[in-house]
Amino acid sequence: MSPPRTRAARRRRLRFDGWIAGLGTTSGTRLVLGHWQRSPFGAFSDVMLERADGERLLLAPTRETADFIAATYVFDTVRVLPVRVGVADGTWNVSAGPLELCFATGRRGPLGLLLRAVPGALARHPAWSALLDRPARLLLPGVRTRGSARIGRREWYGARDLRPVRLVSASFEGADLGVTAPVAPPVRFGFGSVPRKPALTRVTTTVALETE
Repeated sequence: MSPPRTRAARRRRLRFDGWIAGLGTTSGTRLVLGHWQRSPFGAFSDVMLERADGERLLLAPTRETADFIAATYVFDTVRVLPVRVGVADGTWNVSAGPLELCFATGRRGPLGLLLRAVPGALARHPAWSALLDRPARLLLPGVRTRGSARIGRREWYGARDLRPVRLVSASFEGADLGVTAPVAPPVRFGFGSVPRKPALTRVTTTVALETE
């Protein structure tokens, strides 16, 4: 008789390398851009929005990526549409259906310089993310580096860089979203939020899936 499978053996880990930008606006809409250069789905970008009235939306480029993200986080509305991101001289331009977004990055602060010094292999390891969870909560209220996603999934975030950002322009369905504001209240897509102060973070995200 074969021995029973352990819980660890029933988990499959997927890794996403790229950038996450979190911004608040004076309209009350908060935005989270994921720009993934390497992932199980290839390179792609997605946008999560939470409106002032609490509606949570996902804008994703393919049905495959939309289904995966919606199975990991919680949304009220999911839209599949092209998500285009262009980066030049520290300025990011994002076009995603009804959303037009432009933001610029600033110079790294002490925390960004510290994260840049962490070796990439270490930053990608879930154990490192677990170790940093408590310090991250203290330094960046609302931020968590590990936790449970939707049923059967766990996540770890390994940050490797951090830059402040300022909003240049943003509109949704033709309505101006205003200027840069803190990400407050925190977004409610998953177990944690992005930093309260708008920022661009280089990150490796590991998602563990339970398998039969």
